[in-house]
Amino acid sequence: MSESTVGRKDDSGHWKPDHAAEYMPLFRLPWKPVDVFRFLFRWGGYLWPRHVLYAGFAIVTWLYLQPGLDAVQTFSVSWALLMLGRNLVLMLFVFGFYHMSLYVWKWNGDRGKYHPKWQDGVTKKFLFGDQVKDNMFWSLVSGVPIWTAWEAFYLWMAANGRAPLIGFADRPIWFVGLFLLIPLWRETHFYFAHRLLHWGPLMRSVHSVHHKNPNPGPWSGMSMHPVEHLLYLSCIAIHFIVPSHPIHMLFNSQLTALTPAQGHTGFEGPLFGFWPAGDYFHYLHHKHVGCNFGVPVVPWDKWLGRYFDGEGTFRLGKPTKR
Repeated sequence: MSESTVGRKDDSGHWKPDHAAEYMPLFRLPWKPVDVFRFLFRWGGYLWPRHVLYAGFAIVTWLYLQPGLDAVQTFSVSWALLMLGRNLVLMLFVFGFYHMSLYVWKWNGDRGKYHPKWQDGVTKKFLFGDQVKDNMFWSLVSGVPIWTAWEAFYLWMAANGRAPLIGFADRPIWFVGLFLLIPLWRETHFYFAHRLLHWGPLMRSVHSVHHKNPNPGPWSGMSMHPVEHLLYLSCIAIHFIVPSHPIHMLFNSQLTALTPAQGHTGFEGPLFGFWPAGDYFHYLHHKHVGCNFGVPVVPWDKWLGRYFDGEGTFRLGKPTKR
C-alpha cells in the first residue's frame, strides 16, 4: 500500500493519520469559543454537511415520501410496506455508493485506508463465505425492517395521540433547537447501548456479529444481530417522551440508520479530495475492541476511562488517557 502524504503506518502496517484521534472542541476544557465556532460551522464540522443535509432530507421525506398522520392512524400493511421500500432504497443508495466508489471503482485508491488489506473474500467466518455479502444480509434483512418498525410504531402512536407532538408554530425555538440536540442525544444513547453490548453474554451472542469486521467497510456499519438493531435503533424512543415532530423522528432515525456507512468506510477523509467521511476514532474500536465505544463529540469514553487516541501501545482494559 502506498503511503499517504498526510499519514503514517504503525508497527502492524495499519495506516494512521499524522494526528491522534481527538475529541471535537464542543466539550473540551478549557472552552475556546473560536474553536467551537469553527467546529460548528466549518465544512466537515457539526452542522455542515452531514446534519444540515440530513435535516433537509428529513423534511423532504415527511413532505413527499411519508404517509401523513391521518393515513397511519389505523395500522395497515400497505403504508408500512411503502415505508419499508423507501428505507430499503435509501440504504442501498447510501451504503452502496460508499462501497462501490471505495471498494469496487476505488476512486480514492488506497489513500488513507486504515487496514493494510482489502476486505475479506472467501472465508468461513462470514455468511455466504464473503464479508460484503454477510454485511449486506444483516443490514438489509434485519436492519431495514427493524428501522422501519421503530418509525412505523412511533408514527402510529403519534397519530393516535400517544406521543407528544409539536409544530413549528407552537414552539419555534424548541423546534429548531431539536435539530442541534438530537445528534448529542444519539451519540449518548449509542455510547451506553454499545457498552451494554460489550457485556460478556451479549458480546458473545449478539455483538460478535458486528465485530467480525476488524477491517470494516461501509456495509459493516449496520451489520448487526437483530437484537443489536433493536437496541441501537431504540434511540428513536426518545420521541415517545420528548415533545417533537415526525420530522425530528425522521432526522434521528435516518442519521442512526444511514450514517454508519460514512463512519465505517475504512478510510480517513476527506474522501475524493473533499467529502468528509471516515472515522479513525471508531476504527480504533474495531481494531482494539476495548476502547472508543462512543464518537468524538460527547467525550463519554474520556469521562469513563475508555478513550484511546491511537498513539503508543494499546493494552486491553487500559487504554491511553489524555
